[in-house]
Amino acid sequence: MTVHGVVLPGPVIRNPLLRFPRPTRPRLLLSPPALAGTELDRLRATLESGWVAPAGPTPAAFEAALAETTGFTDVLATTAGTAALHLGFRVLGVAPGDEVWAPTLTFVATVAPAVQMGAVPRFLDATGPGGTLDPGLLAEELSRAARRGRLPRVVVPVDLYGQCCDLDAIGTACERWGVPVLCDSAAAMGSLGRGGQHAGRGARLAAFSFNGNKIVTTGGGGALAADDPALIARARALAGQAREPAAHYQHETTGYAYGLSSVLASLGLAQLPALPERVARRRAIFAAYAAGLGDLPGLSFLTEPNWGRSNRWLTVALIEPAAFGADREAVRRALDAAGVESRPAWKPLHLQPAFRDAPYSGGDAAAALFDRGLCLPSGSTMTPAEQARVIETVRACARR
Repeated sequence: MTVHGVVLPGPVIRNPLLRFPRPTRPRLLLSPPALAGTELDRLRATLESGWVAPAGPTPAAFEAALAETTGFTDVLATTAGTAALHLGFRVLGVAPGDEVWAPTLTFVATVAPAVQMGAVPRFLDATGPGGTLDPGLLAEELSRAARRGRLPRVVVPVDLYGQCCDLDAIGTACERWGVPVLCDSAAAMGSLGRGGQHAGRGARLAAFSFNGNKIVTTGGGGALAADDPALIARARALAGQAREPAAHYQHETTGYAYGLSSVLASLGLAQLPALPERVARRRAIFAAYAAGLGDLPGLSFLTEPNWGRSNRWLTVALIEPAAFGADREAVRRALDAAGVESRPAWKPLHLQPAFRDAPYSGGDAAAALFDRGLCLPSGSTMTPAEQARVIETVRACARR
């Protein structure tokens, strides 16, 4: 299909599971789940094995497949990406009153578990590549914190919308002061950072999500990964209610029911082989948006540094109202009227009422990205006609 002289990529991924009822979707969703085609076979094998709990061969096989995909030596599959972050905070020793630092431009789950543990969040502006944490700002703030004698317990950078943060530089800044890094790579499965390393590699721990809107999904689930078997062993014990090895139920501390079920792990095993194809598809969708909208004054996109490769989980357009002729919200409403879901970029956490008293460092870069940023539909199964609908609607806003 050609729109304004731009040939839109054909759908690389289709839903081959004709045995599943195919839902009608009159509304174009932001990032609906895509099925790989082997889910039923995997589910059947799991059910026939008798294993449905978070134990047995299927979760172990999924963890091994994740380790092979990401390059981490040790992986724990969890009930959610938030659960993985919670376990990460726990094994890194976060305690009430500790500071946990994170970029302000992120989803609330990045810091919510730490706050619920009694930690104090400090937010930093988003002036790094693609709106991620700025290593220079982080280094400055760590030096100030060291002089105050108040270093954070953990720094939690975020791979924003699939774009890897500059983890090498962030790690260098934190290593100087002995501060561990827990990377929130929830949306970055399949993304690459410096040196071609998978998202999250280089952090002490990394957390991933397999929520229904992610590029690889188990319907709900996550993973905690590290190149440190002791850390993951500790997290695994906590994820299993912290039961000590004994014939009876023995507990030296309390834990959680955070292990991923065999049923959901079987979905993950079906999904992972499709990851390279899905990354290629989402990057093609971004390229088509850039070609179809890039000539419009006042419209640009979040950048990708030349040292990394984003999975382009979501394409984020940036709209300058004076040059474009409409603001982000007007475009969002026009898309909504056309039956297209879009969403503003993350509202910075330091502007959220829940964190009104949290300390903040930086300027207004994150706030500007929120004001200007709009996430466009980027699902792996989006057709050329559906993408053309989005492009035409956005272009119409610019002509008004």
